[in-house]
Amino acid sequence: MAAHYLEFERPIAELETKIEELSKLSETAGPGAFDAEIAALRSRVDTLRREAYAGLDAWQKTQVARHPERPHFVDYVEGLIEEFVELRGDRKFADDQAIVGGLGRFRGVPVVVMGHEKGHDTVTRIKHNFGMARPEGYRKAVRLMDMAEQFNMPVVTFVDTAGAYPGVGAEERGQSEAIARSTERGLTLGTPMVTTVTGEGGSGGAIALAAANKVLILEHSIYSVISPEGAASILFRDGARAKDAAVSMKITAQDLIGYGIVDRIIQEPAGGAHSDPEAAIRAVGDAVEEELKALLGLTPDQVRKQRAERFYAIGQTGVA
Repeated sequence: MAAHYLEFERPIAELETKIEELSKLSETAGPGAFDAEIAALRSRVDTLRREAYAGLDAWQKTQVARHPERPHFVDYVEGLIEEFVELRGDRKFADDQAIVGGLGRFRGVPVVVMGHEKGHDTVTRIKHNFGMARPEGYRKAVRLMDMAEQFNMPVVTFVDTAGAYPGVGAEERGQSEAIARSTERGLTLGTPMVTTVTGEGGSGGAIALAAANKVLILEHSIYSVISPEGAASILFRDGARAKDAAVSMKITAQDLIGYGIVDRIIQEPAGGAHSDPEAAIRAVGDAVEEELKALLGLTPDQVRKQRAERFYAIGQTGVA
């Protein structure tokens, strides 16, 4: 599969094309014919990639957060969860595959794990509805959180959605109520909950799985009340001004941690999580493990108290 390059990665794409061409020439010219040139170009690519990703603006980070080759929920499950057993359905209407969840072991600890799944290709994107859940997806999340509390299991969630599905059917089946119930269940959960925003954290569709004791975020992920395009359409009457909206909304990990909306930034490999998915998954696993260990010794009341204090503190100015 051909690599997917973002607009700001064009110089990198050009150099990597040259590397590919020289590699093909070396096959006919003989072993080692262009090794020095290829090594120099690869060194230059590494430098350009580090420089580009060190200075991303909010709109560029939005593009990285949406990168199609970024690790998805199924990748995190495969890399971090042993003995995963998927549990389907909300026991009321249907199974929504935009949110996938079940039981498994995370580094030896039995957990309930769930998250948004966008899909990797046309078939899976349609199956998972591009990660945009309907009411039954959030009701499945509530069912899984109920089970977690019943069996005293921590909850690990992964957030990556543009937002809840805005279709007529979803609204008819109580989309806003389902999101509110899932958010409420997270806030009242008596077992520890750790969330990681791995790509997009869009609106209520994200917070429904992120009312957690600890909210982590990957370095180039975003978390916002509305998409930059949606905000631009409302505020500026011009969806083309999404870049301006992204900057104004303070949606990057670096902005959010200053406001206490997220608790920890997980560093990504140079070039973003999509450039080295295995390293990104390991980094997420290490961070989640550390945060979870600090919470496992708390009583249910202490878990709820810590979570409540975390959310109450957001937006506090210190003015009586």
